[in-house]
Amino acid sequence: MNGPILFTGLIEEKGTVRQLKMSDSACDLSIEAPLVSEDVSIGDSIAINGCCLTVVAIDKTLLTFQAGSETLSRTNLGQLEVESHVNLERSLQIGQRMGGHYVSGHVDALGTVDERNDDGEWAEFWFRVPSELTRQMAPKGSVTVDGISLTLVGVEPDRFSVALIPHTLDVTTLGNRQVGDQVNIETDVLAKYVQAQLAHKDQP
Repeated sequence: MNGPILFTGLIEEKGTVRQLKMSDSACDLSIEAPLVSEDVSIGDSIAINGCCLTVVAIDKTLLTFQAGSETLSRTNLGQLEVESHVNLERSLQIGQRMGGHYVSGHVDALGTVDERNDDGEWAEFWFRVPSELTRQMAPKGSVTVDGISLTLVGVEPDRFSVALIPHTLDVTTLGNRQVGDQVNIETDVLAKYVQAQLAHKDQP
């Protein structure tokens, strides 16, 4: 029996959207991905900005995915345009080293860049999110923003902050994010389990 599909939040490549084919209920999304496409097959799962999608077609370095209307409305994939950049990560394979944290590829909510404070090559970002998500966060814990595994610095009732090193700003889409941009947020799966257990414990 196959286990759940998991990711680490370590971005392998910034892909480029080459084609968007919209229909009433879905979108065919074609992404140029020279690195990720080297070792991928039809049916494989790829995290695109932290959202798990399945490869449905391959044309050399061009990978095509299908995103349904719910995915488009609940994530920032619905805001993509041709030439947009996206963060890509192949699913975790058994035996691989774990460098980030366990990421499911299921986006919990859209967050919004609330502040960006640049300090030389570094940057501090504050993201505004629904308050039910911050209840699953704690300083020095983990969070996934647009598919990127990050360490929480500050947590307030309806927003949180992270500190981004130059490498992260350079190799992911966060380097171009500005105040008002929407990002995909996934809280730590372990925090979800703890919250669920505590809620069950409080029940009579």
